[in-house]
Amino acid sequence: MNEVRRYSEAVTTGRVGEERDRAVFEYALVRVVPRLERGECVNAGVVVYCQERAFLAARTALDERRLLAMDPQVDVAGVRRALEAFEVMCAGGAAAGAVGRERPGQRFRWLTAPRSTIVQTGPIHGGLTVDPAAEVERLLERLVR
Repeated sequence: MNEVRRYSEAVTTGRVGEERDRAVFEYALVRVVPRLERGECVNAGVVVYCQERAFLAARTALDERRLLAMDPQVDVAGVRRALEAFEVMCAGGAAAGAVGRERPGQRFRWLTAPRSTIVQTGPIHGGLTVDPAAEVERLLERLVR
């Protein structure tokens, strides 16, 4: 009978075993494409969204040497400002302007919408996590640094 109850709980919650503590999250890499016509990019950050935990955060780390190797004429200061804007918009509040008043999910969708600008996000990926804040750091270390 216990097994039936556990199975029923797993079916209704969509979670099994250890997965009960985990939450679904989505993430996208923030990349810099200095010359759009060439399509080359440098990963420069990550945006993580977890609806269940009302979590949205971005962290960036720009490797200027790699960026300048792709395009010695790139506006590094402008790229840095754009990357900082990702972090500010994820944090929300008055500093983020009008978008800062939106819910985290709306801000995530706005930030990850396709753009043809120098700083843009890649495709959205998903996973399960116990700690979305730790996931931001893990992804930054693994995919950016």
